Amino acid sequence: MDDAPNSEHFTLSPIGHMVSDYPDKFGIPRQPGLAPAANAKLVLAAPYNDPLAVRGLEDFSHLWLSFIFHQSPQRWSPLVRPPRLGGNKKVGVFASRSTHRPNRLGLSLVRLVGIDTQQGVVLALQGCDLVSGTPVVDIKPYLPWAESQPDAKAGFAPQTPSLLAVSFHPAAL
Repeated sequence: MDDAPNSEHFTLSPIGHMVSDYPDKFGIPRQPGLAPAANAKLVLAAPYNDPLAVRGLEDFSHLWLSFIFHQSPQRWSPLVRPPRLGGNKKVGVFASRSTHRPNRLGLSLVRLVGIDTQQGVVLALQGCDLVSGTPVVDIKPYLPWAESQPDAKAGFAPQTPSLLAVSFHPAAL
């Protein structure tokens, strides 16, 4: 018996796009939340930019964004080299958070800091790791009681990366 799903073709339509300080994939944080001050906006597109679509969203502090890695090649590889392993060891693509995925889908957890519904819908976000122009295909509220698993295993990335102190010269501020 074949348990494979039927071969219908599914398509995803972006509901909006990101506007961030990252014009390309070089220089963005490797994971959401690593640069908590990184501000961005999610601009919803018609017909998803109806203020009714975000009613109640202001009651959540964090959101999951499902998006498309639009600057990644349309090829995928079964093995990838995660940066956390120094690029020296390969793991299976499904054991990584690599951009070289079969469907180029990504998932980021971001902080919601504001909602503007004056002309359409624009969400103000922090801790974003997305390139400007990234197509977003879905938004879901984060539920800490259901989605936080402090005792979960984290494979090759078992600990939080060490933080570096950054200071700016007063003239730069």
